[in-house]
Amino acid sequence: MTFQFASRMQHVGPSAIRELLRLGADPDVISFGGGYPDASLFPTDALSRLFRDVLEARGATALQYTVSNGIAPLRAQIAARARRDGIACDADQVLILNGGQQGLDLVAKMMLDPGDVVITEDPTFLGALVAFAPYEPRYRAVRMDDQGMDTDDLLRVLQAGPRAKFLYTVPDFQNPTGVTMSLPRRRRLLELAREFDLLVLEDTPYRALRFEGEAPPTLKSLDTDGRVIHLGSFSKLLAPGLRLGWAIAGDELIQRLGLLKLAGDTQCGTLAMEVVSRFLDGYDLDAHVERIRRTYRRKRDVMLRTIEACFPPHIAFTRPQGGMFTWLTFPAGFDAARFMAETMLPRAKLAYVPGESFFPVAGRANHARISYSTQDEDTIVRGMTLLGGMLTEALG
Repeated sequence: MTFQFASRMQHVGPSAIRELLRLGADPDVISFGGGYPDASLFPTDALSRLFRDVLEARGATALQYTVSNGIAPLRAQIAARARRDGIACDADQVLILNGGQQGLDLVAKMMLDPGDVVITEDPTFLGALVAFAPYEPRYRAVRMDDQGMDTDDLLRVLQAGPRAKFLYTVPDFQNPTGVTMSLPRRRRLLELAREFDLLVLEDTPYRALRFEGEAPPTLKSLDTDGRVIHLGSFSKLLAPGLRLGWAIAGDELIQRLGLLKLAGDTQCGTLAMEVVSRFLDGYDLDAHVERIRRTYRRKRDVMLRTIEACFPPHIAFTRPQGGMFTWLTFPAGFDAARFMAETMLPRAKLAYVPGESFFPVAGRANHARISYSTQDEDTIVRGMTLLGGMLTEALG
C-alpha cells in the first residue's frame, strides 16, 4: 500500500534524541548523553502523598476535563514565581504546556510557513530542531562563544536577510554547550530584535539550576514591547514524567498559542496540574531546587576535575556555571559519532551525544555533549577516566 504523506514528513525522521532514549534505557550502557535529571532527587514521597490526597479530596474534579490553558491556581503560582524573576505578567499571560517541548512545537506552528527563516544559536538544542522540522523552516545560525550568542554575528545574519520569523535561544546554561548569555548580549539581542521586528523565543528549562554567580535577567524581563515568548518547565525542577511546562507571553500571542494547544491536545492532565499546584502551596520548591543545585554542582566539579586530569590537553571543554551539560571540542577531523560507535560502546559501554546533529546548518563532527546530571559521582569518575584513556590512545 502506498500512502500519500504530507510533504512535511520528508523533514521528520529518526533523530539522535530517539537513540539517546534507547541508550538511556539500556542497563548495560553508562550514558552521559541524555539530559535526564537525577531520579534520586525526585520528590517521590511528597508527590505520592499529594496524588493520593488529590484523588481522595478532589477525585471527580482532578480526573475531569478542565480549561485548555491550565487550571487557574497553577497559572497564578507560575506568574507569581515569574514576577520574582523580574517578569511582569499575570495568570492570564501563562499557558500550561505538556512540557516545554510543546511550546517549541506551538510557536513553530503559529509562526512558520514552509521556507520561513528561523535564527538559532550554532549549535542549538536538538529538541528544538526536531520540533521545528515538520514546519519546513530554513535556518540561519549565529556563532557562539563563552558569552553566549555572538550579537555581532547576529547583526550580520539579520542584515544578510531574508527576514526571519523568529529567533530561538537557550540563554541560561545552553543546551548543548552549557554557556550562559551575558547581560550586554541580552540587551543587544533585544535591541536588534526591535530594529528588525523579530519575535524571540526564550527557552529556560535550566535557569533555576545555577551553581554560582549572579543570574542575568531573563530576556522576557528586559522585553519592553511584548516580542519575547518565555518557556519554562517543571521537568528539571520536579520530574519530567509530570510533563508540565509553561509559556509566558503577551495577550495576543498567548491567546493564539492557547488556540493551537486546544486543537492539539485539549489540555494538560488535570491530575498532574492539581498535584503540582498543591506541591507549590504546601512544600518549599526553592529548598528542593537548592538540593538539586548542590548535587549537580558536586557532579559538575567531579566531572570537570576528571576531564582535566585524564583527557588529552588538546580537547577543549566548557565550564558551565549551572545546568546539566559540558561541551567537548575535539581536534579538527575527529569524528565523535564514529569514535563512540566503534570504540566507546564496544570497549567500555560508554555513551555521550555526538555533537554534529546540534548544528542546524552545517554539522561539525568534532564535538560532543556530556551530561553530569544523571550518573553518580563514582560513575562519573570511572566513566571519564575510561573515556580519557581511550581518547589518549586515539589522539595521543
